[in-house]
Amino acid sequence: MGDTGRRNSAVSPRSESRATMPRLALYALIVCLLAVAAAIVSFAQGSWLGVVWVLLAGLSSNMCWYYFKRGAAHQNR
Repeated sequence: MGDTGRRNSAVSPRSESRATMPRLALYALIVCLLAVAAAIVSFAQGSWLGVVWVLLAGLSSNMCWYYFKRGAAHQNR
């Protein structure tokens, strides 16, 4: 019967800022950056193992793009 002065502390998923990056996209971006750094170090040392790191960087960058777009589309619904 009236206001008790209490506020509802539950945060709805829609109240998030639209500028936030989905968590999986952020993890994929971190993996991509680390793979690029590992490829640079590997090639600088003369190892051809850097090719594997470049492929991993490509895969993780695609994953980052996918999860970012998926998260943005989910927030727009």
